[in-house]
Amino acid sequence: MSNLVVVGLAGFAASMVDGALGMGFGPTSASILRTGGLSSSAIATTVNIAKVATGTAAGVAHWRFRNINRKLVLQLAIPGAFGAIIGTTVLANVDDKQIRPFLAVLLLLVGLRILFRFRNMPSRKAGEVSDEPTSYDTRGVALAGAAGGVTNGLVGAWGPVVTPFLLHRKVPPRITVGSVNTAEVAVAAVSVSSLFASLGKGGVDMGVVLAMLIGGVLAAPIAAWVIRFLPARGMGVAVSGLLLTTNVRELAGWGHLGLSRWIAYGSVAALVTWSGAYPLLNRRAAALAPQAVAA
Repeated sequence: MSNLVVVGLAGFAASMVDGALGMGFGPTSASILRTGGLSSSAIATTVNIAKVATGTAAGVAHWRFRNINRKLVLQLAIPGAFGAIIGTTVLANVDDKQIRPFLAVLLLLVGLRILFRFRNMPSRKAGEVSDEPTSYDTRGVALAGAAGGVTNGLVGAWGPVVTPFLLHRKVPPRITVGSVNTAEVAVAAVSVSSLFASLGKGGVDMGVVLAMLIGGVLAAPIAAWVIRFLPARGMGVAVSGLLLTTNVRELAGWGHLGLSRWIAYGSVAALVTWSGAYPLLNRRAAALAPQAVAA
């Protein structure tokens, strides 16, 4: 019973992260389930079943708060579903441990790119409505959706691929998160169907699934409300911090690093902190510059 409570709390936390940042449910929940000794296919199936329910709850909440662009949802969901079939087919026939290090390196590079792009954006106060573009560049969205579908089928990672791409295309953060979360429902449903068709239901603990569902569904509307008040720069820094931390951990485990892994974690924390404080440091330096010249 205590284990199910922990899983439920993990589902709540993962859904909060995913609903507020547009990513993180799969990597967060999968890492917890992996400690229980489940197979990769059982973990992927469990996570995607939970995603269908939590994603539906999140989608309804985001629709209520007008965080969704319907055209963008379709541009992501359709190619994402096809990508999910490819990913789950690979998972059923290839050891996913051989693929995960390469995905981690790719996501690290994406995280760094997003971090340095968003560090210079002006901040706004919480609750302040920002001027958002009414149109934005959606070139390559279908390809990003397909790539996200593949990684979702493999390791449950949809948002870490799709969300940074949309932010880079200057899609407003709340529209990005709402549309990504909504499209994820279709991608997760196809992933589950494909996994069941390939592997059957063996190894899937429905008690674990139910506990994660309850925690995730409770968190979804809260996260959808919170996203309306997050500034774009803070959003970008938070997304990149999640990407860097998650994938440094993945590579540290793959490389069997000992205490040296904490150097990597500390470097990520320092880099993200510096990026978050970058505008403040710039303003302080600009204020001191005239005084230095006068002296």
